[in-house]
Amino acid sequence: MPSTLSVDQSRLAEELADLERAGADVLQWDVMDGMYVPNLTVGWDVIADCRPHTSVPFEAHLMIEDPGRYVEDFARAGNERLIVHAEACMHLHRVIQQIRGAGLQAGVALNPATPIEAAQHVLEDIDTLLIMTVNPGFGGQSFIHTMLPKIRQAAAMIGERRLPVRIEVDGGISAETIASAYDAGARKFVAGTAVAKHPKGKAAAIAELRKVIEHA
Repeated sequence: MPSTLSVDQSRLAEELADLERAGADVLQWDVMDGMYVPNLTVGWDVIADCRPHTSVPFEAHLMIEDPGRYVEDFARAGNERLIVHAEACMHLHRVIQQIRGAGLQAGVALNPATPIEAAQHVLEDIDTLLIMTVNPGFGGQSFIHTMLPKIRQAAAMIGERRLPVRIEVDGGISAETIASAYDAGARKFVAGTAVAKHPKGKAAAIAELRKVIEHA
């Protein structure tokens, strides 16, 4: 799934339509508040303005403090799924229930230094576990290969409990790294720079990533 963080922010509507034509099945919005992470990006108003320009489902990755305050706003903006950081939620289960109550799919993200155990008690309540393979805040970072055992650990925990949770990875995903993440147990992949900056264009980038997974 392409991230909107790496596309031309001055022409978001056109970029989203371009990603849809390129074959994107989901589009992820990286929402940053300059407090939880050292960067500022878009809010729900920008997402809402862009919603009419593509039929591709939206996923908002909320890298913000106390995300429960804004669940309804991001739901009204047209997102199908909200992902919140375990580290940013004082009452994680409550925030997940807020997301569910708003009619959205719910996900929990874990930073590289956060152990899997931080999400083990809410796995039954979510559909996505996002394991960050970079430290959140900026695009274009290198994949942290030491996260592969963490992905395997998460896959084992989910498998043992026979849960329908899918593991998503975000950070440094490219044709060179996606196969190892897939082999470790990830099944959803967020790619920013690898898609937006591919020399042959977005469609070629998405096709290349899918081809690698098919042969993994």
